[in-house]
Amino acid sequence: MSEPRQILVTSALPYANGSIHLGHMLEYIQTDMWVRFQKLRGNQCIYVCADDAHGSAIMLRAEKEGITPEQLIANVQAEHSGDFADFLVDFDNFHSTHSEENRELSSLIYTRLRDAGHIATRSVTQYFDPEKGMFLADRFIKGTCPKCAAEDQYGDNCEKCGATYAPTELKNPKSAISGATPVLRDSQHFFFKLPDFQAMLQQWTRSGTLQDAVANKLAEWLDSGLQEWDISRDAPYFGFEIPGEPGKYFYVWLDAPIGYMASFKNLCARRPELDFDAFWKEDSSAELYHFIGKDIVNFHALFWPAMLEGAGFRKPTAVNVHGYLTVNGAKMSKSRGTFIKARTYLDHLQPEYLRYYYAAKLGRGVDDLDLNLEDFVQKVNSDLVGKVVNIASRCAGFIHKGNDGVMVAGDAAPELTEAFLAAAPSIAEAYESRDFARAMREIMALADRANAWIADKAPWSLAKQEGKQDEVQAICAQGINLFRQLVIFLKPVLPVLAADAEAFLNVAPLTWNDHQSRLENHSLNAFKALMSRIEPAKVEAMVAASKEDLLAAEAQAPAGNGELAKDPLSAEIEFDTFAAVDLRVALIVKAEAVPGADKLLQLTLDIGDERRNVFSGIKSAYPDPSKLEGRLTMMVANLKPRKMRFGVSEGMVMAAGPGGEEIYLLSPDSGAKPGQRIK
Repeated sequence: MSEPRQILVTSALPYANGSIHLGHMLEYIQTDMWVRFQKLRGNQCIYVCADDAHGSAIMLRAEKEGITPEQLIANVQAEHSGDFADFLVDFDNFHSTHSEENRELSSLIYTRLRDAGHIATRSVTQYFDPEKGMFLADRFIKGTCPKCAAEDQYGDNCEKCGATYAPTELKNPKSAISGATPVLRDSQHFFFKLPDFQAMLQQWTRSGTLQDAVANKLAEWLDSGLQEWDISRDAPYFGFEIPGEPGKYFYVWLDAPIGYMASFKNLCARRPELDFDAFWKEDSSAELYHFIGKDIVNFHALFWPAMLEGAGFRKPTAVNVHGYLTVNGAKMSKSRGTFIKARTYLDHLQPEYLRYYYAAKLGRGVDDLDLNLEDFVQKVNSDLVGKVVNIASRCAGFIHKGNDGVMVAGDAAPELTEAFLAAAPSIAEAYESRDFARAMREIMALADRANAWIADKAPWSLAKQEGKQDEVQAICAQGINLFRQLVIFLKPVLPVLAADAEAFLNVAPLTWNDHQSRLENHSLNAFKALMSRIEPAKVEAMVAASKEDLLAAEAQAPAGNGELAKDPLSAEIEFDTFAAVDLRVALIVKAEAVPGADKLLQLTLDIGDERRNVFSGIKSAYPDPSKLEGRLTMMVANLKPRKMRFGVSEGMVMAAGPGGEEIYLLSPDSGAKPGQRIK
């Protein structure tokens, strides 16, 4: 028997500037299933991650919320940790890049690179915000596209015509932070000499560490010649100061991947059996795997291995890349309610439903994965409830009623027993190679065979016949043994179902090798429903709640989900667009809280010739909504009605304020009448 493998696994670090959504969860669920499989096989597999906690965006959001960056990242880390735990993602350690371990390791790697001659310095000219007193990253500059003249475009590319350009080419540039006109200034920057590692990277990227499609994409970069990488940012910046360089900070992407090492080092301090050097030294025999999305391949498969090579550490065994998540065949949409946060999903549905659906769709490649919500309901109900759980529910009752819950000895279907045993190596290989979709297909094919055999034997009919009780017990014992095999094969994907099945089976936690044995003359515990069907209404409620989240967010206008709230000065509109808005004076006839909604009030508004129903995310500012009744406010009367979980919202009331308790409904001057248009 081979020795257990030593494996260290990471997922890309979630940015500490917003909530986790189902697109993010694709990666963490994928990684968790692979890790659970390795542990089930008896390997030492350590799964670490951390919040990516540095950068200008976090500094600016914390400032906007009136808290320190440290408070912000602590709040977000608590939210992220809860979401991951409730989705059954079982990290061995979830840390933060804003840690002493990361500071020390970032400084160590930088100084080793510097001392080996891999760091260059030169002056860089870039835009500076004179009001904010800071240099501006491309995404914090907006202006008119120099190619097609589209307005309100970011500093590096045009969303309308697709052109790329330097920020200095923008016409009428504005700071997206303050609205000020930026000025050009020079600053000394530090660069990692990536071209020094051209030959190593050409070999490493073709060594089997990457999927072919990823290696082919990287070849485009390598063939055109690598460029030096800017690894510094000027104060003010939330991050680690570069050793010996006051006012200069490591760019967030320099210390982010080092966060993998830092999280593992933090874990080693609490688990003495783990040796940091054994996993990270240059000649380590341990294995290192990164799971990432295709949007950050260049950082993980060019910059990161080059940094490790230059600093005398080992490179990854493999970087496993996945595609994006779409929902119902399209990019996730806030207006359609398909931009679904992890917590919104968990408020309505069980995590294992999504874990299984992702597993059933995830292959080895980098293709995008579509979460078709109708197919999601059908597949989970058909496969997990209709096939897997159905076997146990069909057989358990007969064993309890006919033999006091004791499974008889013997093999009623040797050909099925052999087929299940023979399938195990192929299923294991599919898991190992991250071809979860193939693993699920092969497992469900076995479940189909088991159900067909039980249906053919029809123990429910035999139970009604004299002298057939022994046959009934043999059939049902065989069914339970086949169910147990399926549970073992599915355990990396469905850990809660597996734990509940283990309780029913009255066995210790199952391992992969347990598929080679059978239960005979064995007492079962009482059978309880292991999984219920997905109700389509709950999926509809989840989608509606996602729209509700958006409506409340629009009312409170926070910065989140990795984006800064837009500054009015950086998002100009044409006068004709504004003139098309139908602003009316509205009388609040009735105001009440919406049952089941945390942020919404339901307002009945009189606008003169009709009454309108409007949902508004202002509950935090008006805990006693009845006090709004009889008050005049202003509303957008020609806003397209929006169907929500709680009904249809037929407009939008106007409010202002930073959020929370400080939201103020706008009111017209005295003498205004309901229904009057505001010019």
